[in-house]
Parts: sequence; structure tokens; C-alpha cells
Amino acid sequence: MTALRPETTPLPPLAGTSMSANASLAAGAAGTPVSAVASSGTSARPESVLRSRGSVRSAGPVVTELRLSAFASHRGATFPVGPVTLFAGPGGSGKSSALRAYEALARLGSGDVLDEVFPDPAGCVPEGAAADAQGRRGFRIGCTTDGPAGPVRLDVAVQTEPTLRIVGERLTGGGEILLTTALRDPGRSTVQAAWHTAGAVPVTRAPLPDDRLGTSLLPLRVAGRTEGQLRVLAAAEQTVVALRSVFACDPQPSRMRAPVPAGDGRLRRDCGNLAAVLGRTHTQHAPRHARLVAAAHAGCAGPVTGLGVERLADGLLCAVVGRGGGRVTPVGRLGDGELRYLALALVLLTGPGALAVDAAGEVPSAMQTLTVLADGFDRDLDGRQARELLDLAVSTGAAGHLGLVGTVTESGAARARETPGVTVVDLEP
Repeated sequence: MTALRPETTPLPPLAGTSMSANASLAAGAAGTPVSAVASSGTSARPESVLRSRGSVRSAGPVVTELRLSAFASHRGATFPVGPVTLFAGPGGSGKSSALRAYEALARLGSGDVLDEVFPDPAGCVPEGAAADAQGRRGFRIGCTTDGPAGPVRLDVAVQTEPTLRIVGERLTGGGEILLTTALRDPGRSTVQAAWHTAGAVPVTRAPLPDDRLGTSLLPLRVAGRTEGQLRVLAAAEQTVVALRSVFACDPQPSRMRAPVPAGDGRLRRDCGNLAAVLGRTHTQHAPRHARLVAAAHAGCAGPVTGLGVERLADGLLCAVVGRGGGRVTPVGRLGDGELRYLALALVLLTGPGALAVDAAGEVPSAMQTLTVLADGFDRDLDGRQARELLDLAVSTGAAGHLGLVGTVTESGAARARETPGVTVVDLEP
């Protein structure tokens, strides 16, 4: 296979990315991480500490590393991603921005356009980053996935000023650059892409739109007739499947208390249609529903003997908690912590079949791993509820079909460190 030489296909420099960060990206193309993440209390740059216990083999492709070369408060940062990974640290340490970058990559991998993924792109540029001589500013993010194609790295450079566009992308596998894109003509809304062919023409070059991730478009552009094309396809498809299988969850108790219309029962991000989903899981996923009832009993005040719905006179559905002896409590009477606990337990137990997630439909569910993103995972939860959810995340992830990436408070991090199978990444401002 003819290699795409890294020195001829660099990601373009952007204001806000230091020369050292550019050098790290170049080294990363050859398999060297941008920055080390220390373990067992050893300090590293950025100040992050990884504590991990246990490992799980995933059923399908998963993200194993998140790189924020220049994004919001992060510079030259590399974070590990395990089956259950929680970011911890004081306010301003960048916990939420790490999850924001992860979700952005997931949406780009799903084919979303750039301005929908980044409605406020200026907020993603590192603070204090000055524009270059051409008035350009931007940010860099990336990830590593693992699966049948082995470790595959994706790095993306986004320009925010003067025009929002992807100005550089690199897909690397097996120590070789498989895809690279670069902005050649600022007057056109395209980038020049090059990927391996390894046939009569060793490298294929073609324009791609500058508002979409090139990796997500490759399965539609590469025929897969040569060895080189097959390697490119395998790396791209692995990356896309790993990124698409993400559900960002932020339960909003105020919305969960209101009755909802009966629908298809796919849980939304804010879990506002909890009642409709409970009605569906009760009839279609009996074993998982039984586990959900047990989890509710462990984390809610008072006895819980069942979870279900009542149809009101106007046809709307109201979720209820069975208390035994025919007595029920509307979920609207539960506290915020109980509602968040119940919603997160439902997410961890039901999987993509009941969630509003754009999983790769062409890939069997048995070969996919759903990753749940939960910013403020332990918000409003007491210690008992947080421990129950962590244990539930570890146990449901043991089969390799589910992962959890979230942020926690400092007290939540202390509990997480005591839970086998949980990775805690400590950040400092």
C-alpha cells in the first residue's frame, strides 16, 4: 500500500493551538499519544489522574481515548475512556467541556452538519487564543476507537473564524494515515481529501464538503475493491459505529412529572416522556423491567413493588410507582433525586431499543456498544442512589454492550473510586 506521508499532509495550524500541540498531533499520527495520563497518583500534564479497576471486553467498536488538543479550557489533553468513566474535579476544571467534545464527535460521526453540532463555536476556542495573520481561529478534537480494525485515531481541526468549517481531518490506523483532508481554496466550501486505494491508482483524491466529517462520508465514497480501500473502509466504519452509538442523557425532573401522550416510547434526552417508555418496557421488555423495579426499590424512599402507567381521562399517560396492596404513587410526587435516579436506571437497563439514539442500523445490536453520556451524573442523588447506579452501570456493562461516561461532584468521585470497574479521571483548573 502506498502510504500518505504525514509530512505532506499536515493538519493546518490554527490560532489557539500552540506549536507544541501541533508537534504532538504530528507525533500522534505515528501512534504516540498527545499527552500521557498518569495512574496511581502520578502527576501529568494536564493535571489528571487515572484510577481504574477491572476491564470489560466490548461487544462492538468503542471509543477508548478522547483527545482535546485545543478545546475550551483544554490544551494538549488526552483522556482514557473505559467501560465506566467519570470525570471529576472542581468547577472550571473542564469536566463538562470534555463531555461536550465527546458528544460533538458523536454527532459528527452520525453525519450532522457542523453548525448544528457547534451552535456557539466561539465558546470552543481556548480562552485568550488570538487570531492569526489571516484572521483564523479554531479548535482541535479527536478520539481513538478500538474494534475489529484495531486502534484507529481520528483528529479534526475546526476553524471558527472567519468561517465555521472543518479545515483538516486525519484518520490513522496501523501506523499509517488512511484519510487526510485539507483546505486548499478558502473561497470554496470544500476540502481536498485523499485516501488509500492501493490499486492502479494508489491514492484517490476528491473534494468533500467542509461542514461534515469526511470519515462519516467514506462508506458512501469508497468501493472496497482493493486491499487499500478495504482497510480505509474498515477504519472508517469502526469509527462511525463507535461514535454513532451514543446517548446523551440529562434527566429533567420538572419535565418528567407531567403526563405525556402515548407514543413510540423512545426515551428522549431530558427523559420527559418517561411514562410512555415505562408503558413500553412493561409489556415488551419484561425481564429488564423487573430489574428496573428492583433498582427502584433500592434507590427510592419507601417500598417499590412495581412501575407502570395510568391512562388519564384525557388520554395522557402518567407514570406511577406501585407500593403494594394496590396502592400507587404518581411519579410527580417523587423528589428530584428519585426521578433522576429512576431515569438513569431506566437508561442503563433498557439499552438502545428504548432510547432515542441513532445507532448504526446496518450493524446487529449484538455487535454494538451503547455509550451513555451523563453530565452531572450524581446531581441531586444521595450516596445510596449514586452507589446503586454505579453498581448497575458496572453490572450492565459487564456484557460489553453498554458504557457510561459522565461527570461527578468531588463527593461522587470519592464513591466512584471505591467501586470496582469504574475509571475516575481527576482534573484540575
